Formats: sequence, C-alpha cells, structure tokens
Amino acid sequence: MSYNVNFGIPCDGPTLEVIRTSDVDTVFLQETTPAWETCLRKELGATHPYIHFHHEGGAGGLAILSRVPAEIAEILPSPVGWFPAWRVVLDTSIGKVQVLSVHLRPQVSDSGSYVSGYLSTGHYRKEEITTYSPSLDASLPTLALGDFNEEDGDALDHLKEGGMRDVLEDFDLGTTWRWPTPVGTLTLRLDHVLYRGGLVPLSAEVIEAGRSDHLPIVAVFERRD
Repeated sequence: MSYNVNFGIPCDGPTLEVIRTSDVDTVFLQETTPAWETCLRKELGATHPYIHFHHEGGAGGLAILSRVPAEIAEILPSPVGWFPAWRVVLDTSIGKVQVLSVHLRPQVSDSGSYVSGYLSTGHYRKEEITTYSPSLDASLPTLALGDFNEEDGDALDHLKEGGMRDVLEDFDLGTTWRWPTPVGTLTLRLDHVLYRGGLVPLSAEVIEAGRSDHLPIVAVFERRD
C-alpha cells in the first residue's frame, strides 16, 4: 500500500481503519507525524513489527509498516528543499525488493500560487527524481511509489524511460486525490506505484475510503525471472 495520510488529521479513525483492514504485507505512508506514529504503532505494531518513521517538519514525514524485514538503505534529502525520499530494501517471500518511496514537490509556485504552480513546477519534481534514481541498485527488483504530485509529467517520464511501468495505467485506475470546493470536488491522479526488474503486478486498486485528501493504492506483485 502507498498512502498519503494527511499530516493535518493525525489518528483519524476512518483513515486508520482502511490501513488496518487492508491486510497488506507492507505499507508506505507519506505526511506522517509523531502523532500519527503513536496511533499507527498502536494499531499495526502487533501485525507489522518492522516499523520505521522519519519525521520532518510539516508534511515531510515518511513511514513504513511491514510484516517482512524492511531496511532503510538511504534517506534522500530533496534537492529542491521540499520533502525527503528514502530507499528501502524489503526481504520478501519473492526475494529482496528495493523501494523508492517519495513525496515530490507539490504543484504550488514559490509565491504560493496553485494556479501557476500547476504549470510551472514540473522541473522541480524531475530534479528530485533524477537525484534519487542513481541510488537504486540496478540488480534488484524495484518499486517507486508515493505521492508524485503529478498525473503525468517529467518525473514520471524519467522513471518510465528507465524501464518502469505504472500500475495505475496497467489496470486503468482512476484518480487518487480529491479536494472539495464550493463549485465541486477537484480530482487528480497524483499517487503512483511503478515497477521493474522482474516484478509483475497481479492486481491493483485505488480504495475509496479514509478521510485524507489522498486515496490509498494497493498492488500485489509476483516475481518472474
């Protein structure tokens, strides 16, 4: 599972419930906080004993909750001064799998405008992903997942040019972000799960649950040489 839980609603009941009842092996979260950590350890600590949190001010937190051993290989600071990423190696039933978990720069301009930011911030996300990508071990099956803050764009294109595919495209999944406004709800597909290196997706879905502005993505993979 990849899920931006929203740093502004720590311990939200419906958001916790969708994670707790998903029955997945490993959960990658964005926008966690110390308050979120307290609740998540209480709710999933017994079933997912391999837990890591990285706290960074505001919405910069990251978390992993896993049933299988999970090692933090690297914490990767953002080259544009926003949220960090990290590279994780999972020891799974199909062998070691590395995961690049990201929360790329939002579509907001330096002056705070979302309108101009939608059109002008793609190069920042590309700079982030091109900075993170060299840390990946080319010999390992690989996932890149998280809140990319773009539906299509330079960051996603960079990963696809490197041989990765997106399960949202493979399974024709819908939007992963919603934001109510006086004139209707805005929806975008900002979260993604990409893969390469012998990993084959058996299923994938966007779960319509929880009270975060983002929706969780759950994907199931097997490995083929």
